[in-house]
Amino acid sequence: MTQAGPTGADAPTGRAARELLEDADRLVTTARAVLDDHARAVDSARTALVPLLDSLVGRELAAIPLARLGDVTEGRLRLGALEQAGYRTVGQVHDTGRYELRQIPGVGAQTADRALAATRQIAHAVRDTVAVRIDVDASDAATTALLIALHRLVEAGPDARRATTAARRLATELEPPLAAAAPARSRLRMLFAGRAARAQVLAAVASVRCAVEAAATRELRLLFGQVSVDLLRGPASEAEAWVDFELRSAEYYSLLAEMSAAGPDRDAAEGFLPAGIADRVRGLRLDDTHLRVSLRGYQSFGARFALAQKRVILGDEMGLGKTVQAIAALAHLAARDETHFLVVCPASVLINWSREIRARSTLRAVPVHGPERLDAFAEWREKGGVALTTFDALYTLPAGPACGVRPGMVVVDEAHFVKNPATRRSRAVTGWTGHTERVLFLTGTPMENRVEEFRSLVRQLRPELAPSVTTTHGIAGSHAFRRAVAPAYLRRNQEDVLSELPALVQADEWEEFSAGDLEAYREAVAAGHFMRMRRAAYARPETSAKLNRLCELVTEAADNGLKVVVFSYFRDVLRTVGEALGDGVFGPVSGSLPAARRQELVDAFGAADGHAVLLSQIQAGGVGLNMQAASVVILCEPQIKPTMEHQAVARAHRMGQIRTVQVHRLLAADSVDQRMLEILARKDRLFDAYARRSDVAEATPDAVDVSDGALARLIVEEEQRRLTA
Repeated sequence: MTQAGPTGADAPTGRAARELLEDADRLVTTARAVLDDHARAVDSARTALVPLLDSLVGRELAAIPLARLGDVTEGRLRLGALEQAGYRTVGQVHDTGRYELRQIPGVGAQTADRALAATRQIAHAVRDTVAVRIDVDASDAATTALLIALHRLVEAGPDARRATTAARRLATELEPPLAAAAPARSRLRMLFAGRAARAQVLAAVASVRCAVEAAATRELRLLFGQVSVDLLRGPASEAEAWVDFELRSAEYYSLLAEMSAAGPDRDAAEGFLPAGIADRVRGLRLDDTHLRVSLRGYQSFGARFALAQKRVILGDEMGLGKTVQAIAALAHLAARDETHFLVVCPASVLINWSREIRARSTLRAVPVHGPERLDAFAEWREKGGVALTTFDALYTLPAGPACGVRPGMVVVDEAHFVKNPATRRSRAVTGWTGHTERVLFLTGTPMENRVEEFRSLVRQLRPELAPSVTTTHGIAGSHAFRRAVAPAYLRRNQEDVLSELPALVQADEWEEFSAGDLEAYREAVAAGHFMRMRRAAYARPETSAKLNRLCELVTEAADNGLKVVVFSYFRDVLRTVGEALGDGVFGPVSGSLPAARRQELVDAFGAADGHAVLLSQIQAGGVGLNMQAASVVILCEPQIKPTMEHQAVARAHRMGQIRTVQVHRLLAADSVDQRMLEILARKDRLFDAYARRSDVAEATPDAVDVSDGALARLIVEEEQRRLTA
């Protein structure tokens, strides 16, 4: 049945109609203003981008031999005169004007025009392939101007895209009925209008009222006003722009990819899916009303794939943001009036899920874990939100029809944990997924290397596909495998979708103390021993939550062939980590080793084929050694001096690094770790960052860092009060 649109039966008339139309005029003006403000900000960034792209194009053209002009013109261009005049590359012709070319003996107007047209054609093709890469260690005026222009858009954040999308839609919907309702502004015109004309005007007034009321419900005036304020702020200073880029480089590169149209190859970004599936996914518009983050193109596609295909495995390589893609899918469904969602994950990442949901969306996270899980589960059933539970807790909860709730989507993180259908955790997951329309499995393990494992997972999601998955597909290579399993599997690799200078992806890995951890921590607090408090999370290796998460991260890195550097301030922590990881670990690099021996360890680590792990004391490996072979950095605990962490990460995240660097900082909730971060956060972030970029700060980090002794005393006293309260 077709739903009727608004009619004029109950449309406001007279003064009420005139006030409504004036209000609608103001709303459209505000919408157009935010579109204009955004367009100016984008134009400013594009203008700043042009000289950098021109420079890159010029560099590429300078390496292309002159003979390529003959290829482009299919041999119709005679190059002999140009060669005799000393021209050797396409770049030399491109940099020469028409008049200068015509001065060369043997080069007439037609030859000059053809040569320049051919160089422009090549330059245009080259421009589509180059990407601006920003080196934080080599700033220049052009790059600084670009960062200042981009800073305004980054500061506006995802609200800018949401506001421009809403403003464009509102103007399209509101302007036609506003024009049709114009006679209602005049009592005289309405008096002399015929019955049919009057009815049309009143219907238009009713349409305007519907649009204005819908805008009020979505608080669009507030959104438009705030975004315009953000876009009209004065430009950032040079230092502020560079500092912000260091902290949020991925957001800058995302904007650059959109503006330069030099993003990843579309087939690669879409996981080499068959055209039919890719078209279906592209056709789904993602509703980001409940999102608080801007998605990169491949991330938006991943969320839409999960929604369009309904029961799938998202297997993106670690560091590409599987969690945020899952949250985007949940947020879309929430905007479509779904109220209940379930996330099942290992206990080691449950806190991270909770924090990510709160930071990246407006959704309500409900941890269903621990002794109070049944009460939390009952609250979730009643009020909705995203229930977060662990594999071990899931089997204790009522599932399926017995639960009384059918989630809009079930997300299973680290889904390879349920590859064996006979295990208790797998049966518990199946109890939910068997009665849910949409299911999303997340795993960073490349499935083409584990075809049997994949067949087991896909049997739970799409049993009709399982028989068609054979071992030969994996043997044939990743692309062949992905095509064969396309309806239920999407995987993208970093090298396929991150074309810029590798970004720095930082993740705080929050863990809850195990019983053993907590006992060791309480003992250290009671003794007033700050350093023992900092390493108490590793005092009982057999039950250490941090150590367990570290091993999971290293395992995932190994599955993807990535090298890992593990930093800690404490030698005994590194010894514990080394024992947990077993053979094949390099190091530790420590202050007691001669400089030459430290370099030998780093060189051997870099020369190792494929995955490897290097252990290093942060104060020994954080300065002077280049570890760009590593693309995963794990910090066992937060550092008292922020500069120490920065210097350590910079060993891997520097020129020469060819992959995105992932930094995982292991943190224990309600502990010395949390207190340290809270206290250090009270310092002005920008001041620290300015200082960090100065030569003086690099040489003397104590100039901007908190006193070790003062910080230690403050934290010990706070923790003693908290634990004895």
